[in-house]
Amino acid sequence: MRREERTSTSARILYRPVGITSSIVAGVVAGQVFQQVWKRVSAGDGADAPKALESEYSMKEVLAAAALQGAVFAVVKAAVDRGGARAFQRATGEWPGD
Repeated sequence: MRREERTSTSARILYRPVGITSSIVAGVVAGQVFQQVWKRVSAGDGADAPKALESEYSMKEVLAAAALQGAVFAVVKAAVDRGGARAFQRATGEWPGD
């Protein structure tokens, strides 16, 4: 069984700017990853992902693009958040969450 340790208030406060910065970086990285993935899975060459209000795409295409984009963003954000928390823990000795 894992022993839970309470994070100090100072660790949470110190981590806040790191968390905000990593969220911004994660959003930028996720956007780039999604564009590359979409280019590989879409039928058209250099095609941008369909937006919900673009009438030339079917509902199926729009929903598939949205689902893929959401999955990519969630995975990239989780990886960046977890990596940032581990780096913070190595630097300070305290886990920034919980």
